[in-house]
Amino acid sequence: MGFLDAVLGRRGPAVAKKSSDALFDDEFQRKLDYLALVSKRVFAGRMRAERRTKKSGSGVEFADHRDYQPGDDFRYLDWNVFQRFDRLLLRLYEEEEDLAIYFIVDASSSMGFGDAKKLRYAKRVAAALAYVGLANLDRVSIVSTTDKVLDRMPATRGKARIFKVFRFLEELEPEGRTNLEDAIKAFVAQNKRRGLVVLASDLYDPHGFERGINVLRYNKFDPFVVHVVDEEEAKPKLAGDVLLYDCETGDEREVTVTAKVLERFESAYRSYLDEIDRFCTSKQVPYIRADVNTPFDELILRVFRRGGFLR
Repeated sequence: MGFLDAVLGRRGPAVAKKSSDALFDDEFQRKLDYLALVSKRVFAGRMRAERRTKKSGSGVEFADHRDYQPGDDFRYLDWNVFQRFDRLLLRLYEEEEDLAIYFIVDASSSMGFGDAKKLRYAKRVAAALAYVGLANLDRVSIVSTTDKVLDRMPATRGKARIFKVFRFLEELEPEGRTNLEDAIKAFVAQNKRRGLVVLASDLYDPHGFERGINVLRYNKFDPFVVHVVDEEEAKPKLAGDVLLYDCETGDEREVTVTAKVLERFESAYRSYLDEIDRFCTSKQVPYIRADVNTPFDELILRVFRRGGFLR
C-alpha cells in the first residue's frame, strides 16, 4: 500500500453523502463576481498577446507575407507589393483564439475520505476558476476521473453557463480507485484541442502522481496542479491496536499506533508533499497546495498571484 497509508483510517461509517445545497450558495456566487473582476485587472494587457495564433485568416493584426499559391483567396493579395516588386504575396494575419480550459476533478474514494472535505473543496475551486474562464469568454469543460474518465461536461463559454458547471459538480460522488495515468490518457484521447488543464486532486496515486502529469506534458497540454490537502490527515487521531483499511482498495492492516509511529507518519506525509512540490518545480508545472481549511476565495487569489492560469 506504500504511502497510501496516508488515506487509511479506522473502519467506520461510509463516506458522507453529498450536501451540495450550501456548496454554491448566494455568498459563493457573490464572491465569484469579485474574483472575475480581479482576474481582469491581473491579466489586463497580456492575455490578448498570449492567445494569438499564427493562423492566417481574417484577423485584424498583420503578421507576415507568404508567396501566393494557386487556390489562395485573392482578397488577401498585397497589391502594393505586387506594384513595387512584381511579386504575388499574400498578407497573413494573426487570429485571436479563445483559450480552451479543462478541469480534471479527481473523484476517487480518497477524495471522499472522512466527510468528503477534499472533494467539496475541489468542487468549489474548480467552480471558481471555471467562472473566471467563462467570464473571460474562454471555452471551459470539466471531467471527473478515478482510474478512468467518469463523466464529462462538454465545452461551454459565457459566464451565464456557470449554473451548468454547478449542476455538473454537484452530481460528483467519490468512488473508485486512483490511477491518474490511465484516466488522463483517456482524457487526452477524447480531447484533441490543446489547452490549459487544471488538475484538482489529492494526488494519492499508488502508481505515481508524476505519470498522469507527464501524460499532459508529453501531449502538449499545459498542466496546472491544484493539490488538495487536508492537514488533519497528517495527524490521525489513532492510538493503540487498530485495524486500518485502504478506502480505495479495501486492503486491511493491523497496526499498533504509538507516538513514535505517528511522528514517523507525519514525517513521511511532509516528505511526500515536498516531493510533489519539487517535481512540479523541476518540470515548470504551475503548482499550488490547496488546504481545505483555506477560504476558497483566498486560494483563488493565490492562484492569480502564482501565475500560470489563463495564460
